[in-house]
Amino acid sequence: MEYLNFKLIAASVIYSVLGITILVISFVVIEKLTPRTLWKEIIEEHNTALAIMAAAFMIAVALIISSAIHG
Repeated sequence: MEYLNFKLIAASVIYSVLGITILVISFVVIEKLTPRTLWKEIIEEHNTALAIMAAAFMIAVALIISSAIHG
């Protein structure tokens, strides 16, 4: 039964939700700071460079959050 340590499972779920929440909040902040709407630029204007930049931002923030959580 040491495979199912519920404290570790609960901590993992809580940290995952916390990390996703921080990632979404940081994306919303970046969305508000940009002069145009990111979604409109990516979907309607087919701005590939902006899509790559948004993806790189999300990956970078996710790496920072995961490093902070796991030490």
